[in-house]
Formats: sequence, C-alpha cells, structure tokens
Amino acid sequence: MRRADRLFQIVQLIRGRRLSTADFLATRLEVSPRTIYRDVAALQQQGVPIDGEAGVGYRMRAGFDLPPLMFTREEGQALVAAVRLSKPQMDATLALDADNALSKIMAVLPPSARAAAEGLAIFAPGARMTARMSENLARLREATESRNKLRLDYLDLSELRSERTIRPLACMFWGPVWTVAAWCELREDFRSFRVDRIQTLTLMEERFRDEPGKTLADMNRRDMA
Repeated sequence: MRRADRLFQIVQLIRGRRLSTADFLATRLEVSPRTIYRDVAALQQQGVPIDGEAGVGYRMRAGFDLPPLMFTREEGQALVAAVRLSKPQMDATLALDADNALSKIMAVLPPSARAAAEGLAIFAPGARMTARMSENLARLREATESRNKLRLDYLDLSELRSERTIRPLACMFWGPVWTVAAWCELREDFRSFRVDRIQTLTLMEERFRDEPGKTLADMNRRDMA
C-alpha cells in the first residue's frame, strides 16, 4: 500500500471510531505501531485535527469531514449482503432505516456497481421475529441509548415469572436469539434476558449513569476473566 493510501485509510479509521489505538490501526493496515506513530504525526503536522498521543489512542476532533466517498463494486455487494442477512433479525424500525440507508447508497453507485450489488445472489430466508419481539427490541434499543431504566415482567426457561428493574446496557444477537445485557437491580449483578421471554416491558422515567462495576465494559471484563 502506498503511503498516501495508508494515510487516507488512517484518517478513515480514526474518524469512524471514538478512540483508535496504534495497535488497532497497525493490525488493520498490516504495519508496525511505530509506522502508525510516524504517520499520525505527519497527518497532525499537515493540519488534520487528530487528538491523542502514542500509547493512549487517537480520535478525530469534532467538525472534521471529508468529501463523500465512492463505494467500489465489492463494497456495494458487501453492503447489500449485510442488509439482506441482518434485516430478518432486526426490529421493524431498524429494518426500515437499513433499507432507506441502502437505497441512498445504491442511488450514488455507478450503474455497473449498482447492477452487481442488486444482482448479488445472497439471501436470508426464514422466520422473522414476532411483532411483540420486534416492538420489545425497538424499545430496548431506545432505552439503551437514552439510559432509561426498564421494568420487565420476565418468564425464564423454567417458566418462572419475575419482575425485574434493569439498566439496559446492550442488545446482543446470538444466532436465533436476541438478549439484552443489563444490570439487574433485583440480583444486584449482571444478567442477560432473552427478548422473546419478556412478557411486558415498561419504560421508566428514571435514568441511570455509568457507575464503577455496573457498566458494559465491567460485564465484558468479568465474562472474559
């Protein structure tokens, strides 16, 4: 890869993430971290507003933008495949947004790339989620973003019913099953709840903030221990 192309890719990777470490960038671009340090320093000297430093990570300062990029034939096909494979497992709102976003991308593709993407022979037939699951998943996503607590009427796999107040941390798809990763105030511990086992879901006005030991990062660290 030419250095100019690598510098462009570094900008794209940094602007697409909250924080990018040199190790992450080096792995993606198949170079050494030292090369990344030099390249980022060069970009900063050229006026690209990259904040951060070696050993910590980099982020793009707010307000920086580049002209729209043209997708390649293969990238267009990858986007079509991603939407087709994931739509059956999305809630209705997210599926519609995915369709709308894909339509905007297809509209700016060159004719040959658009034809190749639309003709991609990859599909995902099969059962879609029920209306209740779709509605619950949409509300779980919204509560995760707004940081609202939720009250659940939950039926576990042993058919035992319980009421839980949770802090929703993330929605996770495990093949055929969606779960919500959460901090459960009843158990005072992390729990995962299957979306298809949620009987009723109530959005509470109370919001939550990250607290040490109760965040998604804490949950992930515990699971990896």
